[in-house]
Amino acid sequence: MRHPWPTGSHPAFSFAIGCLCLMAGSAHAGLSYRLTSPQASPGSTIELEGLLTNDTGAALSSPVTQELTGQWVDAQGRAMPAHFQLRTSPDAIDLPANTFTRMAWSGQVPPGAHGLLTLRLDGVVNTLLALQVGGTGSPGTTVTAQTESGMATTPAPTAVTPAPALAPLPATATNASEASEPPLSPFDTFRNAISPYEPIYFMVGNRDGANARFQVSFKYRLFSPDDPAHPGFMDNWYLGYTQTALWDLHSDSIPFVDTTYNPSFFWARDTLWESTGKRWSLGLNTGLEHKSNGKDDEDSRSLNDLYIQPEFNYRFDGGSTLSFQPRFKYYVWTDRDMDYPGSLGYVDWKLRWAQDDGLILSGLYRQGTEGRNATELTAAWPLKRTFLHMNGHLYMQYFRGYGETLLGYDQKSGSQLRIGIALVP
Repeated sequence: MRHPWPTGSHPAFSFAIGCLCLMAGSAHAGLSYRLTSPQASPGSTIELEGLLTNDTGAALSSPVTQELTGQWVDAQGRAMPAHFQLRTSPDAIDLPANTFTRMAWSGQVPPGAHGLLTLRLDGVVNTLLALQVGGTGSPGTTVTAQTESGMATTPAPTAVTPAPALAPLPATATNASEASEPPLSPFDTFRNAISPYEPIYFMVGNRDGANARFQVSFKYRLFSPDDPAHPGFMDNWYLGYTQTALWDLHSDSIPFVDTTYNPSFFWARDTLWESTGKRWSLGLNTGLEHKSNGKDDEDSRSLNDLYIQPEFNYRFDGGSTLSFQPRFKYYVWTDRDMDYPGSLGYVDWKLRWAQDDGLILSGLYRQGTEGRNATELTAAWPLKRTFLHMNGHLYMQYFRGYGETLLGYDQKSGSQLRIGIALVP
């Protein structure tokens, strides 16, 4: 499941821990990092482990950042981007007082690197993690990781034998203290359960006059798992909500052309199966969704469909993922006179290729039963990798065909190119 904040945004886990520590007075929570091996080969996978200790005297609850970014720096001072993806406890940490927990992120050593590299993580103060690539490292090297909440110093292993890969880690590990855990506040419960769903964006175009298209989307987890690293069947039920609007910017009153309200109830899990080398994985999203435009009389549009969406993922060595996500739909409790399948079809063919902290390309194709079709292509680039150094993504979208709005589902839209900003691409 995705992180409750957009990827790359600043409310990172270490910052949340820092805020908790400021409220806790002299007590503190410490988050320290270490590379599980002091030596690796160019282009190989490397594990980054985080140890969180809660000495605040009170329970600690916070989302866990799903992605860590930073820079590898070689002996010549050349910087290379670093990206680590969480592989344990993907949703949140609920840590009782005087306990600790471990987390692990997986990343890739730069393919062309050689010699001693240092890793600096974004948002973490005074990070210096050492890695020897393709050679013998200096034994006894000390690496430190200091968060906004405190500092921990970790001596690196004195031998260059790689550490074994981490097994799936429990969400918490309790020490001798058995302090009672106070219940979460309603706000904390809500914050831990909500996360992005479909893309969130705002774009403008200029076909037949200036116009804008924007979308907001989120999902709410109905049950909080006792062990986030190993959620049960009931822990994967969600309520979703997506709202998409087309806005006329050139008319005098600047009216909305149409708005689609799209609540849903579904079961979803990112990884049902994963190959031994984690190159292939299979996920699933299936449920019931409703779409309507909130209008009445002749302008009223409403439909419901049951859907199943398998998600096939392939991980490339270069640090990117290709995802194929066809959505198969069956219309229920829908006015047959409207003939939605004629324009919207029974299958949404979706393909997505995403670099780690880089370019994201996606495509959607629908084929209606009456020969009508629609094509949507999008591209996103992180703004923090531009001169603006902003959160979010530069977003571009091309659309042509039927179904751009629910009101005009049976009307063909000409080629339209829009550009804007996406909070979640």
